[in-house]
Amino acid sequence: MTGMQFVTDEKGRKLAVQIDLKRYGAVLEDFWDGLISESRRKEKGIPLEKIKADLIKHGRLRG
Repeated sequence: MTGMQFVTDEKGRKLAVQIDLKRYGAVLEDFWDGLISESRRKEKGIPLEKIKADLIKHGRLRG
């Protein structure tokens, strides 16, 4: 596959991959976003009204 190159050890085992970000940057970003989303799946959410109130309190949003 062009735009990707594996880094191997002395025995030929794959250790890492180098990715051409000009070619695959958007795909990699989508993949990364999916990993982050999955890692946060069990986190408790914050109600939108609380976020708005905090932003107003700190002067970052007009009430």
